[in-house]
Amino acid sequence: MAAFRTTQWRWISGILGILCLFLMILLGILLNKPYLNQSITPTPSPGLQEDHSDSCCFCPEGWLGHQCKCYFFSIEQKSWEASRNFCESKNSSLLQLHSKDELGFVRRSRYFYWIGISYNKDRGAWFWLNGSAFSPALFKEPQAFNTKKCITYKPGEGFLDDSCEKKNSYICKQQLN
Repeated sequence: MAAFRTTQWRWISGILGILCLFLMILLGILLNKPYLNQSITPTPSPGLQEDHSDSCCFCPEGWLGHQCKCYFFSIEQKSWEASRNFCESKNSSLLQLHSKDELGFVRRSRYFYWIGISYNKDRGAWFWLNGSAFSPALFKEPQAFNTKKCITYKPGEGFLDDSCEKKNSYICKQQLN
């Protein structure tokens, strides 16, 4: 009877050892998955939600990834020019919107943010920093902006003009592909 108990415990300890080895291998595989190595830490601005459905985003820490683009929503406030310079220093640009749905992952915000649009006196129109024309279709209703001011954007609401020297938060956008 004693030999039976010893054999039984050897079997149990062998099975537990194999199970432990299997779990260690599984843990090693899971820790090497790319989604665990991503560094997407949203800036704690109200109304932002991270998009986890995007597998092509590997954004810098403090940036939000959405549809292969990285967005930085600042908390600090700067003039329009200082905001543009900050974004450029991070290999990005002030936000340039090309559709109403681009920032659909952002809930309404209580902040207005500087974006990358400015008035070109020579051409007599508003243009994005990349030189593309600004589409009035992005507005809820047509508005006449003061051409001596810069444009701010409030997610979920729309655009306003404001003194370019005023300090506002800002949104940087980095294209990944």
